[in-house]
Amino acid sequence: MAAPVLSSRHSIDNMTRQQHNEERGLSQLPVIVGMGGVNAAGRTSGHQAYRRTVLDALHKDDQTRTVVGLAAMMRLASHHDDGHWRDTSGATLDASELAARYRQQVLDHTLIRRIEDPRFNADGIPANRQAQLSFDSPHTFRVRRRQLPDDLPETWQVREIDRHTLEVTVPAGPFDVMLPERRPAQVRAAGQIPSGFEPSQLYRSVHHPRGLSMAIFGASDCLGQSGLDWDTLRDRLDPDAIAVYAGNSIGQLDDEGWGGLLKSFVSGQRATSKQMPLGYGQMPADFLNAYVLGSVGSTGAIQGACATFLYNLRLGIEDIASGRRRVVMVGTSDAPITPEIIEGFRAMGALADDESLKVLDALTLLTDADYQRACRPFARNCGFTIAEASQFLLLMDDTLALETGAQILGSVPGVFTNADGWKRSISAPGIGNYITLGKAVALARQILGDEALRQRTFLHAHGTSTPKNRVTESHVFDLIARAYGIEAWPVVAVKAFVGHSQGSAAGDQLASALGSFALGLLPGIPTLDAVAEDVYAERLRFSRLPEAFDAEAAFINAKGFGGNNATGLVLSPKVTERLLIKRHGQAAIDAWKTRQAATLEASSAYERQADEGHFQALYRFGEGVLEGTELEISAEHIRIPGYAQPVSLAVDNPFGSVND
Repeated sequence: MAAPVLSSRHSIDNMTRQQHNEERGLSQLPVIVGMGGVNAAGRTSGHQAYRRTVLDALHKDDQTRTVVGLAAMMRLASHHDDGHWRDTSGATLDASELAARYRQQVLDHTLIRRIEDPRFNADGIPANRQAQLSFDSPHTFRVRRRQLPDDLPETWQVREIDRHTLEVTVPAGPFDVMLPERRPAQVRAAGQIPSGFEPSQLYRSVHHPRGLSMAIFGASDCLGQSGLDWDTLRDRLDPDAIAVYAGNSIGQLDDEGWGGLLKSFVSGQRATSKQMPLGYGQMPADFLNAYVLGSVGSTGAIQGACATFLYNLRLGIEDIASGRRRVVMVGTSDAPITPEIIEGFRAMGALADDESLKVLDALTLLTDADYQRACRPFARNCGFTIAEASQFLLLMDDTLALETGAQILGSVPGVFTNADGWKRSISAPGIGNYITLGKAVALARQILGDEALRQRTFLHAHGTSTPKNRVTESHVFDLIARAYGIEAWPVVAVKAFVGHSQGSAAGDQLASALGSFALGLLPGIPTLDAVAEDVYAERLRFSRLPEAFDAEAAFINAKGFGGNNATGLVLSPKVTERLLIKRHGQAAIDAWKTRQAATLEASSAYERQADEGHFQALYRFGEGVLEGTELEISAEHIRIPGYAQPVSLAVDNPFGSVND
């Protein structure tokens, strides 16, 4: 898509308005122009995952679209060039038939459910148990040469049988061994991405950790949904005007990353050359720069436990508000559903394990339905439900968004982060969240006014489903509500559907909030049979069912281990447009809407393809690789082959000069 050509008159008007904003001390407004990713509810683009969480409240046609799109994602059916759907046997069926046939299967294999990895079920989790054998007499066994350790006890006797086989004689006495076993899983519920969807199969993944494959898909989905041509957009800008801030909370800990590396010695497996580098927590950003965007601009990641997404979002919006960057991709990708990570959280008492769920409901046996309602924010509960997710946003400054005709899904004027101060336990909640939410609400009141704050905003709670969280987070909400005169603040807790995806959790919340802005529905908390007695609920409004709500803003709240608190303020598209009219004038907004038509058409085309199960992961391995000798460097700029604009070396110096 060609970059829009601006008339001289528009440029003059825009510059005048921009100068006016600067004179008034106004920063660039960070607007959301693209979103993408995947979680247990489905794909982020087109609000598919959000629609899954309010499915029964949707019009019948929207329900059909959602179920059919998920069925295609799960490879239950395929859409062909002749315009027809076919099931796995090749039989032709239309969309309504497909939705009717596969609806229950889609419902059963999305959202929180029994973990589908066979190790967590009857097969058990592979493990070893230390043991000491005692032989009354010498014991002889045969072993392949390559399987015998190099360093043997002096008392062992080794005899060669052939060039492949050795005979070993161990003397009488004690003998330390590791005996293999299968341990029954103590946690069997998780928020898994839809069954049958494997991001690694969409490109040449070469044994990438799952979290990085999900990051490739999430960023690709974000760019597709934006309706913008990335190369055209990049050619408009100084390459250093682009940034990527993406990571996760605990790195890649599956076998392809640090998980396999750390247990390689004790498991007898050989470490690979990829496990060490691919395990780093900032690797999602590195992958996007190297294989998706080709960005040479600012990059990095902040790890803040459960608040990681908001920490990285703060970097992006501050870069844009200050004018340092014009386009920023922000995101996280977490894949923590592994036996070791689950056992770590279970040992802390943080997870809803099977025994605790049985006690909670006085059950002797858990069914699939019980696992599906394992996460119960603000109800009687016993721990969080772990999950996997990848969430990405494409941010722009408002001036560039208008110039390019970008769609605007909302805006983020502020993200606030504060620590807890002195703590008794590093994992216990503290006081920082009162500060973050208080600041976010103060900013919302300045932008929206008192009446809109009290009547047309809602809370996207961290809502982990732990007994401590339901008390401490509701107390934060209650005190802030009292301070600002809020009487019935709606509370949404999307983890009831998708679980706790660690560093990506706030991304799940923000994607859901954008869905609420678009469709006018707040998801209910279906697992909330009754609000727990210790919840501070006097000024909060909870609902089990979706609720119609004309929201102007949402507060995205996160309370992370270690005192990593964050709250983000997200404004609806309608409020954002009202701000843009004040900042740029009605004529600029009218011109933007005209330019936006092509962007919306491209975005809709992408979403139709995705709903049909046709995904194109952007992965450009080995393309455009450059060396320093190919650069053209002067005192004013650096020219990079393949990049239309040079990198300017002009920098701000706020410190003065010794030569003044």
